Amino acid sequence: MRTLLADQRGMTLAEILVAIGIIGVGLAALASAIPISTYGIQEGSQLSTATFLANQRLEQVRNAVWFWDTTTAAAVDNLGVSASASAAPQSAGTTTFPDEAAVGAPSTEYAQYARQVRITDCGVGGGCQGVVSATLRQVMVTVTYRPLTGVGQAATVKPVTVTMLIARR
Repeated sequence: MRTLLADQRGMTLAEILVAIGIIGVGLAALASAIPISTYGIQEGSQLSTATFLANQRLEQVRNAVWFWDTTTAAAVDNLGVSASASAAPQSAGTTTFPDEAAVGAPSTEYAQYARQVRITDCGVGGGCQGVVSATLRQVMVTVTYRPLTGVGQAATVKPVTVTMLIARR
């Protein structure tokens, strides 16, 4: 009897069939998860692109001229202020940072992204998040896009907002 137990070689047919069944179930589960993981990668890519576009516009706003000219005792303002939450910023009747329905038009690289800038004067009303100062402005850049879901594009847009306070120079 001892020789029979010590002399086992290979696997039985029943063991092989059970192993094939377990491996098959595992591979089927993995194959069904691939579209979900692809969706996650696509969503991450869209979110990263939207954040990049918001930071790009914020950098352009940050480089706009807004200072007090001591020689003329007047402000030089190429930054502007938004009259409301739905209005693009203006300075002396000129829109400084217009809303973009498709970023980068006529190029189609970022056509599915929309971008808007809103600038609030921190010296008016309640200020900017409790900070009241005529030499500060709060800039909010919002980029919106329609994310992908497991069955196609979502019905609603997803916003990405980047905010910064800018001081007059």
